This record gives sequence, structure tokens and C-alpha cells, in this order.
Amino acid sequence: MDKLVIRGGTPLLGTVRISGAKNAALPCMAAALLTDEPVILENIPQVRDIETTRKLLAAMGADVELGYGRANHRTTICARTLAAPEASYELVKTMRASTLVLGPLVARCGRAHVSLPGGCAIGARPIDLHIKGLERLGAKITQEHGYVEATADRLHGAEIVFDKITVTGTEDLLMAATLAEGETVMQNCAREPEVADLAALLNAMGAKITGAGTSTIRIKGVSKLHGARHRIIPDRIEAGTFIIAGALTGGDLNITGCDPAHLTTILAKLEETGVKTTVKTDSVRVMGDQPLRAADMNTEEYPGFPTDMQAQYMALATQAEGTSIVTENIFENRFMHAQELLRMGANIKIEGRRAIVQGKSALSGAAVLASDLRASASLVLAALVADGETIIDRVYHLDRGYEKIEEKLKAVGAQIRRVGNILPPR
Repeated sequence: MDKLVIRGGTPLLGTVRISGAKNAALPCMAAALLTDEPVILENIPQVRDIETTRKLLAAMGADVELGYGRANHRTTICARTLAAPEASYELVKTMRASTLVLGPLVARCGRAHVSLPGGCAIGARPIDLHIKGLERLGAKITQEHGYVEATADRLHGAEIVFDKITVTGTEDLLMAATLAEGETVMQNCAREPEVADLAALLNAMGAKITGAGTSTIRIKGVSKLHGARHRIIPDRIEAGTFIIAGALTGGDLNITGCDPAHLTTILAKLEETGVKTTVKTDSVRVMGDQPLRAADMNTEEYPGFPTDMQAQYMALATQAEGTSIVTENIFENRFMHAQELLRMGANIKIEGRRAIVQGKSALSGAAVLASDLRASASLVLAALVADGETIIDRVYHLDRGYEKIEEKLKAVGAQIRRVGNILPPR
């Protein structure tokens, strides 16, 4: 099992180019199931979840070409025939986003047999909102032996009000409604940029969607969708992670290929902590030449501070003067990285959904364990400023969502390497 070995204390200097957003690419790949014509997606990140989705679509009968480098991180998906509209547990157990195929399959094939999802152990992400919405659209749903079975002759338009804001639920039902008969109105929708990106692809495929990116989305169903070409938006979470890396290490980083409009809340909070940034059309320069100061942070649905940046912010808070209170409002079990940061010398106290972080702490290298994707990133950030060598185990979590992170960090001066099984430091 791969590990990352990081020696801290080096300021990061130079330029980091941001990859395409995994959380936008995954629903767009699922959307290719809605048509029998080729869908070409560009700016696809080279991460493990993309490869898992490729295998998932291929197992259903889709032809999936996935290329990197000269192929411009492009995938071509042609679901001309879907002989097996099923998603097995073996294929989806590592990725909760597998539920995104449920809506497209029942809309196009009239049947879907999908395993309940796996993924990171950060708390419950119930599928019941997907199921309630599909039932409103006319699907018949049964659950047994860990699988969801959905059937419908043809879905029909309906009004759907989400009890709770859900990104994957919004995306799943948005895709299903494109082929439903009549109009669907969805309220209390997720407003994330990834939802708007999916709608842009679907409209390019012939869907009739308005309001994506707002809390109310309207979809006029069509009888058929066609192929399209679409470029995936930049990964705002990767961009935020590298911005914090530059600030933490006292570096000077230019984060290019990003969309600063998607980073507004993150940048505002970092400014509150004393981080200096310069924003241009598609880049953010971060200068870590000022001391950090404590600031409280609450995670919220977009456009609030993203839960996917909470762990990275906590790493920053350990190096800020004063007390920061980090409140997690999205997932109930997303402080597992705190225990590992404690092993490195952080001063963190957990009280329910609040983490009280006392800074500035002198971190030291240690053997630590990654519990989920974003927790992995927080440990990398802490290791970059820790005294001595840190060994991070289970970095396969990191590989699910960050493209070649050690290569990008090494290119701007980090002392980091990937190794196989090694003994922890004494």
C-alpha cells in the first residue's frame, strides 16, 4: 500500500496548474448514459474515481475511451447499447457517487439495478432523497440485499421539493427528468458549480433546463438526447487546497487554470486569517509572507464555505495565532483527521460538530493514517510545515480526488515522495 513521505519546512514557490473537477466529471460521465451517441468530455482529471466510473460504465455495455497527456485529458463515451443497466457492489463500493447512474439508467432503459454506495467514512449520505424524487417522477422502487431496483415505462414530469439540499440528489434527478414526459420543477436544489456544469452538458445534448445554479431548476422533458462535446470546469477544491499550501508554508504560489468565481467564500475566509491573494481571470496568486490569525469557520452548502475544504482549513488553523472554532454542518463524522493532527502536535478539542483549534502549534513529523479524501489533504498540508518527516498511510484516498498531487507539490519545492510499505519512524 502506497505511502507519502514528506519533510516539512520548505516554502512552496512557483506555479501549480489545477486539474478538472472530479465532482463535475463524475455526473457528466453518468450523463452519457442518456444517449446512444458519443459524448466527449475534456479536462477530465486523472484520478482513481474516474477510472472506477470508466469500469462501471463499461460493465453496463458502454464503450469508454479514456486518454491523458496528448489526448488532453479527454474521454469519449458511447452508450449505444446498455445490455446490463446495473451497478454492482464490487464496482461501486469505493465511491459514493455511484448513485449518479440511477436516474440516467431508469430514464433511458426503464430499469436500474444499483448497489447502495460506499466511499469515504465521513458520515451518512442517504440515498432516500434520490428515491423519493424518482418515485415522484413515476418510478417504482424496491430495495433488497443492498441494491436499489428502479423501474418505469417512462418517467413523467413532477414537482420535487428536496427535504434537504443534496448535490448528488439534485444531479441524479436532473438527469432523470431530461427524458421524462412533461415539465419537472425541482426546488431547494444544490447550487454548486458542478450542478450548473452538468446542466450545461445536458443542454448541449438537447435537454431543456433552466435555473441550474439556483435553488429552483426547471426541466422540460424531451424524447431523446444526442451526443455533445463539453469541457469540465476546474476543481475548486484542489485550487483551495493549493492556496492553503502556499499560505501555510510561507510560499509564493500562482494557482492557474482555476475559476476564482468559484472560490469567493474560500478566499474571503482566508483573507480573514491574514492570507494575501491576488485574483485574475483564471488564476490566484497566494503570498504567505504574513502571520496567520485565528478565524472561526462554518461549513455550509454552496455558496457557503465547502465541507470539502474543512479539513484543509483545520490544518491552517493549527498555524494561526489564537483560537479558531470550526463547525461542520454538512457531515456528522468529518473530524477524523483531527486525531491524526493531534499526533503531529496540534491542539484540537472536538465537541460534537465543533472543533476548537488552538494555535499556533509546533507540528512535528509522525506516522499518520488517512481516513478519507479530504482528511488526506489536511495531513499533507500539516506535513509541509511540520518539523521532520511525516509518513502518511492509505494515500489511495488521496488518489481518488487529487491528480498527481506529489508531482505538483514537488515541482514547487516540496520535499515529498511516494513509497511502498516502509517502517514508521522510531
